[in-house]
Amino acid sequence: MPKYNNPRKTWRYADDFKIRAVEMSYQEGIQIQQVAEGLGIHPFMLSRWRKEYREGKIRSDGRKRVDVMKNPKAPRAAELNETARLKRENERLKKENDLLKKWQRYLAEQHQSDLDSSKSTDEN
Repeated sequence: MPKYNNPRKTWRYADDFKIRAVEMSYQEGIQIQQVAEGLGIHPFMLSRWRKEYREGKIRSDGRKRVDVMKNPKAPRAAELNETARLKRENERLKKENDLLKKWQRYLAEQHQSDLDSSKSTDEN
């Protein structure tokens, strides 16, 4: 049966229990809703267990499947190259943005000086 964990108040079910529930839900003529109600669990939880069972995350021998050849957390060379390319492009765009800001300030100063010079000629 489930184990109660404090303080989160979540139930932990044994893998054997999960597997029996999944196998019951795969029987012909039985719906997930019926199995979930019979076991006192939410149908969504049973659906998640079915998905984990299909993916091999839970197995009947109690072990979790671990793929030794692939390390999902290790970035691949293509991802590293893409990251480096994006960083270079980001730096280039920052420089362009700074240059455009400087150009905008220059034009604003020119416009202001033109307005100041036109005011002084109007007064004369």
